[in-house]
Amino acid sequence: MQTLFFKISFILLLILSSCTQSQSQMNTSNKSGKVQKSNEEWKAELPENVYKITREGATEPAFHNAFWNYTGEGNYVCYACGQILFSSANKFKSGSGWPSFYMAFNDSAVLEQKDTSFGMIRTEILCSRCNAHLGHLFHDGPPPSGLRYCINSASLKFKPQK
Repeated sequence: MQTLFFKISFILLLILSSCTQSQSQMNTSNKSGKVQKSNEEWKAELPENVYKITREGATEPAFHNAFWNYTGEGNYVCYACGQILFSSANKFKSGSGWPSFYMAFNDSAVLEQKDTSFGMIRTEILCSRCNAHLGHLFHDGPPPSGLRYCINSASLKFKPQK
């Protein structure tokens, strides 16, 4: 009888813990895989400079950031959610002081959005999974695309090629 009681208790515990886990996952992502968190959650998870750049659209100083002249081989992922955004194979030296890429990792890695801040019209680049601000897109890059994704290092983490 005690064995049956312990088995039922264990099964109920498993069911309750899986319900709790599912509910917490619902707060961070939906069926499409998009990450959705409150500003308070992002602020608690991200370092202050990363929060200001990825959630408030700030810009880090040129030539004073981690990846502007980094030459490692691998992939650059979103600091906030880990989605692969850019490959080092598509990185180039733009002279701008920020890491620059002539194409995203794939067609669905980033989103483009019109940015009219500071009296300019630009194209803002966002992570397609968590909407983190990454940087801006310009049409002065090298072939084959002619594009320059000018990205804040603080919005990225680097994953070396294995």
